[in-house]
Amino acid sequence: MPYFLCRLATEDGRYLAQSFLASSAEDCRKHFEGEGFCVLSIHMDWKKRSTPSLPFEKKIKDKDFIMFNQELVALLRAGYPILKSLELISGRAKNVHLKELLQKIEADVRSGKALSESFVPYEKEFSKVYTAALMAGEQSGNLPGTIGRYLDYAKVIAHTKARIRSALLYPTVLIVFALILMAILVNFILPRFAGFYADFGAQLPGVTRVLISLATGLRTATPVLLVGVVILVLVLARMKKKERVLLALDKLKLKVPYFRRIRLETAISLFSRTLSLLIEAGITLLPGLPIACQAIPNKFLMKQTRHIPDDIRNGGSLSDSLGRTGFFTPLATDMIRIGENSANLHGMLKEVADVYDQRIQIRIDTFVSLIEPVIIIFMGLLVALMLLAVYLPIFNIIQIQR
Repeated sequence: MPYFLCRLATEDGRYLAQSFLASSAEDCRKHFEGEGFCVLSIHMDWKKRSTPSLPFEKKIKDKDFIMFNQELVALLRAGYPILKSLELISGRAKNVHLKELLQKIEADVRSGKALSESFVPYEKEFSKVYTAALMAGEQSGNLPGTIGRYLDYAKVIAHTKARIRSALLYPTVLIVFALILMAILVNFILPRFAGFYADFGAQLPGVTRVLISLATGLRTATPVLLVGVVILVLVLARMKKKERVLLALDKLKLKVPYFRRIRLETAISLFSRTLSLLIEAGITLLPGLPIACQAIPNKFLMKQTRHIPDDIRNGGSLSDSLGRTGFFTPLATDMIRIGENSANLHGMLKEVADVYDQRIQIRIDTFVSLIEPVIIIFMGLLVALMLLAVYLPIFNIIQIQR
């Protein structure tokens, strides 16, 4: 959406100039006239002309979405109507994509739609879990309380994602640094040694020759490799749009030995926490199950849960149906069975999610503690190889001089 520069007049005769993001000049005029301003002129604000957005700029960050909901809960509890709350929040939103969506939602609410109904077209950005929670809050008459429970859910999910990213950051930085150091040595330092060493009419040591040959081969193959990488990325981007390819990729991810267990436990945790939230918000089991299944990040595992709603309709229990998926553990199904028998299903589902979140954290910590010595050993071998490649020619030169 473009920005419009509006010249406004107030009731006491003051003139204002304000830049406003809107889908059209007419929407901009309606907005300011609704706030009691006299609109003198509206034209495109070319200083804030938007450039085409990159794919990552179209995403709404978890922290922005959580902040939006925190502000919305605070305003609703303070007695503000939904429409006025959306106007205030969208006016302060810094994420341009979030601001655009909130303005569209605000227009839908102004036209008479419910808040949950206004969010439905944007479920890819906000998730079906959120729209379902809004619907439950509207039906129960406790929208701030329901959004508050969703906030607790969203914070746990965001914290888990951040924890995984931070755990992988350290080994990634070390590996990248080692590769950069190796590239500098092979491309800039060793070639100079080769020319210097050739002046003495001696042959370079084997280690140094191998590294120089590797550098020469990489420099020669770089254009071909770059073209190959670009073609591979384009092919993968097109193939990822096909459901069959996504299923195959997610099934392949489950074959990675150590991370297979992390992915399975993540699926159990997300399913259980999502279904617990929906039941606690007032959504019954059958409507909540498809939404909870969609919270599973692995599409192959999600496919294994398609039979669950039919099993429940035919009189089966949730625990038995989950046991037939093939990835729910006996511990998880036993805990859910206890929740069913004690009429505390949502509480026990939350307990299941907490248990498996702790297991995931332990596995991540174990992985980091194991990968650190491996990387240190790799770095040590790399440094030793570099030292040999650099110092062996020097020692040979000294022997030749003698």
